Amino acid sequence: MQITIYETWKNQTDITKFILLGFGNLMEFQMFLFPALILIYILTMFGNILIVILVVFEPHLHTPMYYFLANLSCLEVCYSSTILPKVLIDLLTGDKSISLLGCFTQLFCFGCLVIVECYLLSVMSYDRYVAICKPLHYATIMNGKVILQCMAISWICATSILIVIVSLMSQLSFCGVREIDHFFCDFAPVLQLSCNDTTHIRLLAVIFGSFDILPPFILTITSYFCIISAILRIPSTTGRQKAFATCSSHLIVVTIFYGTLMIVYLLPNSIAFKKVFSVPYTILTPMVNPLIYSLRNKEVKESLKKTIRILIGFNEKNRWHPVAVFGHNITS
Repeated sequence: MQITIYETWKNQTDITKFILLGFGNLMEFQMFLFPALILIYILTMFGNILIVILVVFEPHLHTPMYYFLANLSCLEVCYSSTILPKVLIDLLTGDKSISLLGCFTQLFCFGCLVIVECYLLSVMSYDRYVAICKPLHYATIMNGKVILQCMAISWICATSILIVIVSLMSQLSFCGVREIDHFFCDFAPVLQLSCNDTTHIRLLAVIFGSFDILPPFILTITSYFCIISAILRIPSTTGRQKAFATCSSHLIVVTIFYGTLMIVYLLPNSIAFKKVFSVPYTILTPMVNPLIYSLRNKEVKESLKKTIRILIGFNEKNRWHPVAVFGHNITS
């Protein structure tokens, strides 16, 4: 009897791997799901890396607004690379297991990126507020030092909080069921598998989340309230349209990001419902953001056209023409 109890306890506490259940019933459509996700991943990488290249190599894009946009694109690349490669490997091999270390690493990276993006979107909102409401002071307020300080603070806050949360989670015991009902290691699904009391970790996460996500959200809302008020005071229709065009793409991105984030983490819905709404901000948003910014931003579109013309011209110039090379010998 003692051996049986010991073996049961050992089986419950010696969990070294989790099983990611993935997309549930959608796994039946694996032959369609895999190519769709790999296409999304390729488009995400291409679109975001292209924006970074444009911002780096185009001198007229060397402004705070486009510096933040390049940083957002880097975040989106990291977002997708944190989640999608593992999902694709699971679909391809059928091996849905993930080690505890791998799970906590994914959770840490994903959590950091979410918090940093909250800060970055709020700073981008404030940047648009200064550009529209205080244009004469823009160069003074949004200088290089301020930009670097904003980015440093966002990363320091994010990593500090996630180090504490993930360290506490790594000390938990996981027993019984080891299946995570999600396609990646998210906070709540992982905590549900613990056989310890996780109330203190959940409470700490709520407190830290309030300090780290609520202020950027309030700053974003306040900035856009001031921006819209300032735009409505512009007498001419053309002036209002021009002013709104400078921030409309960012407003769309902010709405999608915070909208899905609130549905997933604030509303008391089922796990299946939360999993469905996790797809937009973890998989689709990183792919769509470059399209939103490029299609609605005149300067980005012009830079893209210029780059394409340069590439086409370079290819034409370096194309190998047999007639041009051997023409003299043929005619002679």
